[in-house]
This record gives sequence, structure tokens and C-alpha cells, in this order.
Amino acid sequence: MSLALFPEATREDALSDIETVRSRPDAEVFVVERPTGMLAGFVEVGERAYADGCDTSPVGYIEAWYVDPDVRNQGYGRALLEAAEAWARARGRREMGSDALLDNETSQRAHERSGYQEVDRIVQFRKSLL
Repeated sequence: MSLALFPEATREDALSDIETVRSRPDAEVFVVERPTGMLAGFVEVGERAYADGCDTSPVGYIEAWYVDPDVRNQGYGRALLEAAEAWARARGRREMGSDALLDNETSQRAHERSGYQEVDRIVQFRKSLL
């Protein structure tokens, strides 16, 4: 599922990222299962010192969120966000942050349906100094 969410990553990158998140004391991964027992989605949640549009610090932050396309709009994504939000609330966090790529309208709509408000849009740049 990580590779479906981040198609530019290699399998090794995905495994390394999962290990990094799992080793952080301020992060957690939640999964949701299909009735067959197979996984249908996941959310990685962590803490950040700040997030755009948030007034408190630190905040909970949705680092990654994915639901298989064939089971979207069935409540799996919302259940994952609710688990992440409960985790953050239990740690004393009062706000959640998240992000989505500008062209990922599916994610943007899912965030909005789950009560998240868009706070900004940016275009990021880089320049190699080599």
C-alpha cells in the first residue's frame, strides 16, 4: 500500500520509511482490515512542532493515509482518521494537520468530508547547488 501511495519510492524505501515511523516514540501506524482479514488501508500519524493553519504546538499530523481504491467511500478512511485523531487527543494534542498534493483531488475531497479545512496552497521549488 505504501508503494501505491508513493509510486516513486522503491520497495526498500518503503520498508525503511515504515521502520522509521515505527521507531519514533511520537508516531503510530493504524491499519484497517477487510472482512477477509486482508488489509484495506493505513494511516501514519505523528507529532510535529507546528503545522500550517494550526494555532497550537505540537500538533498531531497525518503523515500518510491510504485506502485501497476498491473499498473507498465505505468508511475505512474515516475510521483510520478517527484512530489517528484519538491517538493525538490521548497525547494532549488539540489540533491535527495534514497535506495532499495539489493534483490529488481524491485526497482533498476525503480530507474535507472528514472535517479538515484547507488552509493554504503552495508550489514548492528546488535547485541543485552541485
